[in-house]
Amino acid sequence: MTGRPTLTQRRRDATRLEIARTAAALFAEQGAEATTAEEIAAAAGISLRTFYRYFSVKEDAVAPLLAAGGERWVDLLAESPTDLPLRDALERSAVESLTPADDGAVEAMHWTRSLLRDPRLEGTWQRVHAGSEARLREVLAARCPEGADPLEIRLAAAAATAAIRVALEQWAGSDAAITGPGSPRDLGARCMRELTAGLRFWEGRRQAGGG
Repeated sequence: MTGRPTLTQRRRDATRLEIARTAAALFAEQGAEATTAEEIAAAAGISLRTFYRYFSVKEDAVAPLLAAGGERWVDLLAESPTDLPLRDALERSAVESLTPADDGAVEAMHWTRSLLRDPRLEGTWQRVHAGSEARLREVLAARCPEGADPLEIRLAAAAATAAIRVALEQWAGSDAAITGPGSPRDLGARCMRELTAGLRFWEGRRQAGGG
């Protein structure tokens, strides 16, 4: 077993992403409120029944697009050198994930801006970040010194996730470009530094008696 997703799972993921892109295009054109699940299904070339096998509500159809950046960020953190201070690893991973590396990433940023400007999708956005925070807690716990306070780990995950969320929301509500001043990368680095500055967790402190 290598952990590689099965062919069936890869096909399901590809279908979910195709539905997400279709929904995002419709939401951008006419708004989430005015778009129906039937319209999304028809535009994606699937039945309404198939649509509901993947998503319970129409707003969540764009969740795969909104979640992609957070998944990449946590993956980058998990893969970062273990001898790199955790604060530096978090900021570096966040900056890299918020820097579009190709045309596909640029397109994803444009989708994100459009979706975050739609108030009907706020609940989906919050659920995406709750999932990202839960996964980040696991990665942080694996990198922590033995005996680290679970509360500090949870606070760290909440602060770091909030940094990404606030940066993207601030950028989406502005006219700033995808790169340069006011970009997701620029705001992400600033938010990460400011929101995690007061956490003792970043000093690698062990609990009393923990070594």
